[in-house]
Amino acid sequence: MARVVLAMSGGVDSSAAAHLLLESGHDVTGVFMRHGEESAQACAIDSGPTILPIIHERPGHKQGCCSATDAEDARRVANRLGIPFYPLDLQAEFRQIVDYFVDEYSAGRTPNPCVMCNNWLKFGRLFDFADSIGAEFVATGHYARLETGPDGKSLALLRGIDLSKDQSYVLFGIERPLLARMLLPVGGYEKPAIRELAARIGLRVADKKDSQEICFVTSGKHDEFVRARRDLDLSGDIVLTDGRVVGTHPGIERFTIGQRKGLGVAMGEPYFVVRIEPDTRRVVIGRHDELARTELTADRANWLVDPPAAPRRGLAKIRYNTAPVPATFAALPDSRIHVRFDEPRYGVAPGQAVVLYDHDQVLGGGWIEGP
Repeated sequence: MARVVLAMSGGVDSSAAAHLLLESGHDVTGVFMRHGEESAQACAIDSGPTILPIIHERPGHKQGCCSATDAEDARRVANRLGIPFYPLDLQAEFRQIVDYFVDEYSAGRTPNPCVMCNNWLKFGRLFDFADSIGAEFVATGHYARLETGPDGKSLALLRGIDLSKDQSYVLFGIERPLLARMLLPVGGYEKPAIRELAARIGLRVADKKDSQEICFVTSGKHDEFVRARRDLDLSGDIVLTDGRVVGTHPGIERFTIGQRKGLGVAMGEPYFVVRIEPDTRRVVIGRHDELARTELTADRANWLVDPPAAPRRGLAKIRYNTAPVPATFAALPDSRIHVRFDEPRYGVAPGQAVVLYDHDQVLGGGWIEGP
């Protein structure tokens, strides 16, 4: 019987994962990662995560998937299933994610804090905690799978069975050696089956709504969040692709590539953000066809297989909520990747991740560079 640390969010997926792990004979310890900004009065972390009581957030405070209510839900599930449960204060680590988020938007890039949370916290600091209690595995409720790879020896990260809920994209940055210590119990199930399972075993979270937002920013208010944390004037001109000025904007932090709404100018037909220039603080807009990109480069590559020695065919996914599409990609020096799409892609945003697949297997990925 293996000892497993399970990240419990208070949602139905991680709650069902706890039951599935117990059914498989594992010794499960539930952990709730407490990293809301209202916990700043808690102890800082030195050598390892600090176990703390749950702290209730202020009324109206934005918490998304990591609120005190979620923590209470996770605790109730743990009590119901009879497993140990610990809320961990990760405020110090989470501050890095907030800083990354703010820095990226301030530089005209579109961040992906959920990927960073997986890299730094869920499959970073949780392994430190697992080691501290002698646990062999770390598990989560992500919709992705781990199976023996084509070589019959190594582990492969695969898309979840339920492609509408697949979360393999946000896991591409996991360090390859850690795959052998990961468990993803719900990845082989459709979402309705997970809800049915939770209801059958009497979990109150069976019908709980999925979290869809970044946990520390109110939806549609990321520019206000950035401005509150950076005393910078990022205002500038809105220009067409031919350089003509058609308006002004209060700050580049409010824009992302592919954005159509909220441009602040009326053009008489749909226009989109096609480029953000942090040096000049210009936001360049154009028609939809001007968004087209047939290739991209990415840096900070992370490979979950041996990097290809020559260009190879596969699928590439440029955002969490888009489908992977046919492409040819190659590993470049300095941990970079070149990707060429079979058909043009629209809304390729610097700062987002490009993740590469061979059918359902995640091969690796990197962070999209600017044009």
